[in-house]
Amino acid sequence: MIGSSILRDAPQIPERVMGRAGLVDRQSHRALSSEWKQIIFINRFFYPDHSATSQLLSDLASHLAAGGRSVRVITSRQRYDDPDANLPKHESWHGISIDRISTTRFGRKGIAGRGFDYLSFYASVWRTILVTAEPGALLVAKTDPPLLSIPALNAVRRRGLHLVNWLQDLYPEVAAEFGMPLMAGRLSRGLARLRDATLREAVANVVVGERMAEMICARGVSPKCVHVIPNWCDDEAIGPLPNDLNPLRREWGLEGRFVVGYSGNLGRGHEFRTVLDAAERLRDDPNIVFVMIGGGKGFPELAVEVQRRNLNSSFRFFPYQERATLKYSLGLSDIHWLSLKPELEGLIVPSKFYGIAAAGRPIISIGARDGEIAKLVERNACGLVVEPGEGEFLATELRRLAKSPASITEMGLRARKMLDRHFTRRRAFAYWDKLLDSGFGR
Repeated sequence: MIGSSILRDAPQIPERVMGRAGLVDRQSHRALSSEWKQIIFINRFFYPDHSATSQLLSDLASHLAAGGRSVRVITSRQRYDDPDANLPKHESWHGISIDRISTTRFGRKGIAGRGFDYLSFYASVWRTILVTAEPGALLVAKTDPPLLSIPALNAVRRRGLHLVNWLQDLYPEVAAEFGMPLMAGRLSRGLARLRDATLREAVANVVVGERMAEMICARGVSPKCVHVIPNWCDDEAIGPLPNDLNPLRREWGLEGRFVVGYSGNLGRGHEFRTVLDAAERLRDDPNIVFVMIGGGKGFPELAVEVQRRNLNSSFRFFPYQERATLKYSLGLSDIHWLSLKPELEGLIVPSKFYGIAAAGRPIISIGARDGEIAKLVERNACGLVVEPGEGEFLATELRRLAKSPASITEMGLRARKMLDRHFTRRRAFAYWDKLLDSGFGR
């Protein structure tokens, strides 16, 4: 049996004191500064960066610091979409000590340059931990850059620390599925063995989905050390918003249109051909428009295909929106789609799912019918499940839903109800508190 899951047994924190990162009962919440000298997080991006891993870490670190824990973050000086950014080397934010290390700055344009950025981050973070970490501290390693737990474990052993892995995805398996050069065969198997060693030696491994938990347990990691804590969004700031109260509808000229939205990163793991095929079948329906908000490798590729297929009137493209305006950008669409290539099930869980549900919007899950998100959508009757290649089916359903606002509203309400029951940010924080308070059996 896997260690535990937030869906089953997370504690409820009394709602007494509201901090910047959420609710904390300061009377009953026992700070761990006496037990863990320090909690150190390592991840390539942190506040004020807007990327998903940065926002999740910024939320959790703020919550832990507000609860009286000693929190430190080691990160880069860059932003996800701006490798030339030069954020301060040292900073204090919400009681968190931030150390930003120097790395190469090739950015995301080429695989080779990205590899150099990863290697320089590994080296810099390893040196920083060895020089500055207090023996006995808890080191929480995320998965950006991939395989960060390997240099982290070496530093943990040498410095007398305790390792927690917080896995957002599983590498090198993801890289192998993407067909990245050298990430197959003997090298991939060797990296996986090194990664598995870090999972077995960690005091805890936090994963974001049940299937991911099953996969690492199948590789010899003790189920007692595997804990499922789904990702989250700021569900207190993001909520259902009627179209007529959303200023973006007016600003972007979408009043009276049925908006099929996408929000966030469109990367290698996300399939968009099914949506393109549906859009071709709907090209003569001026009421339906596809709005893309975000970025990633897939955005320019999709834009090229839209141009080639003469679908410009059916698509709108917008950049990432500031976090403060997410309630408007997520509430802009009548229905959202997300996708995951079936071969990546268990390796990645699309975190945009939580923001869509918080906004009270139906979810189109494009991927394996037995996938983690697809099963949630079907179980809660809060959207559609579409397998890759089913463009005709998707077009038929969108045409039907565009004429049925009551169905859209009902599915959206069920999506928000699902989130309130299982996936709130407060619930995730409560589980992290419980996990840290457990002392991992020390």
